[in-house]
Formats: sequence, structure tokens, C-alpha cells
Amino acid sequence: MTRTTSARTPSTLTTSARTTSARTTSNWAAFTAAEPDLVKTVEDRFTAFTHHIVATLRKDGSPRTSGLEVRFLNGELWLGMMPDSLKALDLRRDPRFALQANPGPGTEMAGGDVRIAGRAVEVEDPAERARYAEEVEPPEPFHLFRTELTEVVRTYVEDDKYLVVEIWKPGEPVRTLKRT
Repeated sequence: MTRTTSARTPSTLTTSARTTSARTTSNWAAFTAAEPDLVKTVEDRFTAFTHHIVATLRKDGSPRTSGLEVRFLNGELWLGMMPDSLKALDLRRDPRFALQANPGPGTEMAGGDVRIAGRAVEVEDPAERARYAEEVEPPEPFHLFRTELTEVVRTYVEDDKYLVVEIWKPGEPVRTLKRT
């Protein structure tokens, strides 16, 4: 069994693959610092079940959805994949992704529906990969991607009356929309 840890753990993994240009993305630690209450809800939804759905873009630009396990570890949201899986090849070609938390059994969706969008940066540094493998013990070999978030969305029903949508984007406070 693999261990999932909170993003609030001090970072031991580096972020050497970060871009140096003006950023419209954020890692998990920055999201945690900006919106700790929303982070807890999002992490709870993703850690409630092991398997989730990731959407990537095929060569022709059409969407591909695939099953995936995620890890919140050392201030990052990590995506690990089997070698040469189509989703990994998609992300190498175009790093944009959308991640949907498993809604679980039935239709109650306690905690709401949670989605994350961003870019996946493949981690090739052997030391960083070894630190991840030591914590998670993935089957070898594997692809490892660190995520850069562009949006986190939670949708839920309040008081059996309102559909509430919470939207977070890097550098902005959570925006909340209510619909009847």
C-alpha cells in the first residue's frame, strides 16, 4: 500500500524543472498557502479514492481520458505513469491536463465535485525521481510528472437549493458562484 501525505509536509523534492518566465501557474504548496480551506476539501476528495480520471490531448488535439493515481507529497501534486503509456506520451507532447476526482459510489458526492487543470512537467532528475520512488514505491520503470496548476474548481450543492462553484486561479482569490 502506498502512502499519501499532505501538501503541508516540508519539501524535500526540488522544483528544478520550473519555468523562469512570468507564471500563470502555481504548484501545490503555493495553492496550499493561498487557500488552505479549499486545499483540505480538494485533498480529501482525491485521497478518498485511489483512482481518478485525467484528460490529456492526443496528437490530433482530441481529448483522451485515462485512469490515474495521484500523490500529494512534499508540496507538490505528482502524476506517476507506466512507461510509454499514451497519457504520458500525450503530456510529453502537450503538457496541458485536466484531472477529475473520483466521485465515489452512488450519487451523493460528499465534499462535491473537484477538478484540477494545469501543466505537467516531466521529472527526469535521477535524485528527485529516487526521492519520489522511496516515498511511493511505484513499479519501475515509470514516468513522473510534477504539476503546475492553472485552475482548481469545486462544485457542490448547498442547502439542497444552490449549486455552488468555487474557482481558484494562481494569483487570484477564490471566486464563488451560486446558482438556484
